[in-house]
Amino acid sequence: MRIAFMGSPDFAVPALRALHAAGHDIAAVYCQPPRPAGRGQRETPCPVHRAALELGLPVRTPARLKRDAAGHEAFAALDLDAAVVAAYGLILPRAMLDAPRRGCINIHASLLPRWRGAAPIHAAILAGDAQTGITIMRMEEGLDTGPMLLAEALPIPPDATVGALHDALAAQGARLVVRALAEAPPAVPQPAAGVTYAPKLTKADGRLDWTTDAATLERRVRALNPWPGTYFDHGGEQVRVLAARVEPGTGAPGTLLDDAALVATGAGGLRLLRLQRPGRAAQDADAFLRGFALPHGAMLG
Repeated sequence: MRIAFMGSPDFAVPALRALHAAGHDIAAVYCQPPRPAGRGQRETPCPVHRAALELGLPVRTPARLKRDAAGHEAFAALDLDAAVVAAYGLILPRAMLDAPRRGCINIHASLLPRWRGAAPIHAAILAGDAQTGITIMRMEEGLDTGPMLLAEALPIPPDATVGALHDALAAQGARLVVRALAEAPPAVPQPAAGVTYAPKLTKADGRLDWTTDAATLERRVRALNPWPGTYFDHGGEQVRVLAARVEPGTGAPGTLLDDAALVATGAGGLRLLRLQRPGRAAQDADAFLRGFALPHGAMLG
């Protein structure tokens, strides 16, 4: 089948590789333009761009798609059977959605209609969901509103971080999209009930609010690891929390209840298990506390 692939981050790479291995004719790979990164701020291609070059595939990196008539014509000229989209980062206008004969097919990392939007993996952990999954859907102009072709659930382990769940869903999505193209299952409308949204996250979402209950904070630590990361302020530094555990504890929220990093929250205690200072390596709490004081009775910001 003649297809285009449209994706940018690591999540999309397994799908690109699986489609290539399945023998599809990938006429073009669309991804975000190279951007400055690292200490030298060198122009760096995104993960999909790098994978496409490794596979010898042609790459297109438009900065925008809306109101780009020439770009729409170039896309239509590819004469595609389908386009596969996975975390591309740009909204496809109607002219592009309608160009492929079988439409544009999206790999979405949730069981739609739950967690439409930009951060479905994070949202599932934050909410304490028991499962998530992959939905292969036919795209339309609404935000993740299109009819579903395939869906498959994936249990969320109680200790899952967003990084681990991301990798499992990426592999699952790669397998399912290959199957969707091969089997051409009928499109089924999404249920009208149960719609939720997962907005884009920012660095500010990582600040730990100690007035929140400990169970919610523990999920936030897992849901925002590795990005954007959770943190608190103390001693003039912003300290990242990479792992934590709920334990009994009572006190004013933010107060350290012992000398081993047990923090009082809005309900219960949160034991900080792995921490990181700016510019330093991450450490387990016992090693961290030998070089950074978090004394009993201190208040964390």
